[in-house]
Amino acid sequence: MSVAGIAALFVVAVVVILLFLLSTTVRVVEQFERGLVFRFGKVRGVREPGLRLLIPFMDRMVKVPMRIVTMPVPAQEGITRDNVTVRVDAVVYFQVTDPVKAVVDVQDYLFAVAQVGQTSLRSIIGKSDLDELLSNREELNAGLSAMMDSPAMGWGVHIHLVEIKDVALPESMKRSMSRQAEAERERRARIITAEGELQASQMLAEAGTTMAAAPAAMELRLLQTVVEVAAEKNSTLVLPFPVELLRFLDRAAPNTGESAPVTNTDTSVAE
Repeated sequence: MSVAGIAALFVVAVVVILLFLLSTTVRVVEQFERGLVFRFGKVRGVREPGLRLLIPFMDRMVKVPMRIVTMPVPAQEGITRDNVTVRVDAVVYFQVTDPVKAVVDVQDYLFAVAQVGQTSLRSIIGKSDLDELLSNREELNAGLSAMMDSPAMGWGVHIHLVEIKDVALPESMKRSMSRQAEAERERRARIITAEGELQASQMLAEAGTTMAAAPAAMELRLLQTVVEVAAEKNSTLVLPFPVELLRFLDRAAPNTGESAPVTNTDTSVAE
């Protein structure tokens, strides 16, 4: 091999070694990350975002994301306090606050948060009634967040928010709730109708009392009714003959003999 060939191989070897040293020495930490540096297996510090240099063959860097993580909790099946079987799923929003604890104190903080989310969801199902799961979501979410945040703080993780997404009910329970809601609506309709009839009867009683005190008002009401019925273009109109008019005619007639007693009779007037 010529001297030029040996020199070329030497240059290539040097370039490869430099590239290897550069790849093991220089690290770029993103803005949303923190770099945890291990030197001979021991934590030496946390590196901020930017271009960071490591000692070759001595330092090792583990990057830990510091952004808020959105993790869905799989649907968990459980029995509520009032013995109803339901399936509930949720979503957890959490963030790493201490990268040293997140890497050193727990093997996999993502898996740990997922497991504590499932167990907490099962626990909250057993402590709640069905009505609470359907209508009292805010307090249940706060309770879930508190239950998860307590162990997560030891892992360098903070639970920002836990939200229950859906509550799945058995079909038989859905039908029962539908019948219950229909019966409740029917009950309210009957109560409203009864209240309307009560108010109407009270107003009619007051109107009757007023008309009894003023007979002319009764006659005016009768005439108004006749006008309203006549507007319907009926061929036959039946109306009561006033008893007071018969008594007036009886008193006005000459007293030629005993008059027959006046009875409350109705006459028919045909048009």
